[in-house]
Amino acid sequence: MRTISYLLIGIVFGITMYKSEAASWFRIYEMFKFESFHMYGIIGSALVIGIIMVQLIKRLHIKSFYGETIKFYPKEKSFSRYMIGGIIFGLGWALAGACPGPMFTLVGAGYVPILVLILASIVGTFLYGLIKDKLPH
Repeated sequence: MRTISYLLIGIVFGITMYKSEAASWFRIYEMFKFESFHMYGIIGSALVIGIIMVQLIKRLHIKSFYGETIKFYPKEKSFSRYMIGGIIFGLGWALAGACPGPMFTLVGAGYVPILVLILASIVGTFLYGLIKDKLPH
């Protein structure tokens, strides 16, 4: 039953991404050229909603769907780690024209060549997992 609910949530998320044009290469291109507010509005809205939801979970002690307490662990503060990671992520996003969420939306919309990008992302994640202990975190 859980799998079906996850699938339905994913379908609704994909439809939302597609209809809002968040998966559109042209919208992403406009964003990186600072020609349109559209994507910044979507990202900013998600950020605001995320902050509000995390604060509600923390203050109201909301539990997960499985009845478990949701715990937030503080992350190590490091300027270089987030700056370098953000630059790499942003460059990949700009070159590919899609971040991880919309990649699957694009497959569902029939853009088959994006499968190459998904495969490259999986390989990159695997390689990071192999060398992460040797990187300066």
